[in-house]
Amino acid sequence: MLFWLTELSDGGDFFNLFRYITFRSGGAFMTALVFGFIFGRPLINVLRRRQGKGQPIREDGPEGHFAKAGTPTMGGLLIVGALLTSTLLWARLDNPYIWMILFVTMSFAAIGFADDYAKVSKQDTKGVSGKVRLGLGLIISAIAAYWATQYHPADLQYQLALPVFKDTLINMGYLFVPFGVIVIVGSANAVNLTDGLDGLAIMPVMIASGTLGVIAYAVGRVDFSDYLDVHYVAGTGEILVFVAGIFGGGLGFLWYNAPPAAVFMGDTGSLALGGALGAIAVATKHEIVLAIVGGLFVVEALSVIIQVLYFKRTGKRVFLMAPIHHHYEKKGWSEPQIVIRFWIVSLILAMIGLATLKVR
Repeated sequence: MLFWLTELSDGGDFFNLFRYITFRSGGAFMTALVFGFIFGRPLINVLRRRQGKGQPIREDGPEGHFAKAGTPTMGGLLIVGALLTSTLLWARLDNPYIWMILFVTMSFAAIGFADDYAKVSKQDTKGVSGKVRLGLGLIISAIAAYWATQYHPADLQYQLALPVFKDTLINMGYLFVPFGVIVIVGSANAVNLTDGLDGLAIMPVMIASGTLGVIAYAVGRVDFSDYLDVHYVAGTGEILVFVAGIFGGGLGFLWYNAPPAAVFMGDTGSLALGGALGAIAVATKHEIVLAIVGGLFVVEALSVIIQVLYFKRTGKRVFLMAPIHHHYEKKGWSEPQIVIRFWIVSLILAMIGLATLKVR
C-alpha cells in the first residue's frame, strides 16, 4: 500500500525510498515485529481465558509434555496477523505472486484455526478430520499452483527447474500443477509435524523463509539472475517483503514461544507458514531447493511415514516415537538440546540451499 507514495516523489526525496524492495522489506520486518510485541500478550490473555484448559496433550506423548497442560494454542494468529498487516502495508499490491502466496497462507491458516478450535472446544487431540483437512489443502494448492503458472515466463511455464544444472528444464506439462500441489501440501503438513516442542518449528521456518526470500529477490532481478545463471522470474523480488513479514512476526512470536512457551503456535500457524514456504518455492521455480532448505521438515515428515508403514508391515517401530524429535526426547535429550540442535541443522541446510544459486 505504501508503495503508492512513490507517486508523490520527484525522484530525489524521501518518498522515493518506497520504490526499493529492500527498504520496504525493512519496513515490513519492523511492522511485523512491533505488531508481535504489542499484541502478543493481550492475545495470549484472551486465548487463555477463552480456552480454559488450553491445548489437549496427547496421552501417548512424552511424559514431560504433561507439564505443559493448560498452555493456550492458536498462537499462530499472532504470526498471521503480523504477516498480513505488514504485507498489505509494505508490498506492491499489484503483484500477482504476493496475492497467490497470501491466498495460500490465509487459507491454510483458516484450516488450522478450525482444527485448533475443534481440539480446544472438544478437548480432543483429533480435531478436524484428516480427510477434510487434506481435501481442502489439495483444492487450495491446486488453485495456487495453476495461478503461479499463469504468471511464469513463457519459457518456464509448466517447467521444473533443477538446481546446479543451469540449462536443464523438465517439461512437465499440466502435471506441473499436481506437482505444485504436492510441494505446497507437503510443506504445510511437514511444518505441522515439526511443531511439537517450544520454539522448534518457528526458527527453522524463519531460516527457510529467509533463504527463499534471498532466492526470490535474486531470481526477480535481471542483473542478479544473469550473474548467478538462474532462471529469471519477473516480479518475484517482491516476495522478499512478504518474507520479511514472516521473519518479524516469527521473532515476535518466539518471544512468547521460547521455553517454557506461554502459547503454542497450533495448526493455525504451522499449516499457514508451511503452505507459505511451498507457495514461495512454486512461485520462484525453486521447488527442489525447498526440499534442501527445508530438509529438517522433510526428515520430520519422513520419520512419521516410515514409522507408520514399518509398523503396519511388521508390528515394530523404527523410532522410539515419531516425529523424530520425540525419538530424541525418548532417548533422553532435553527439549532445549533438541530445539537448538535442530536450529543448527536448519541453518546448515539453508547455507547448502543458497550455495545452489552459484554452483552451476
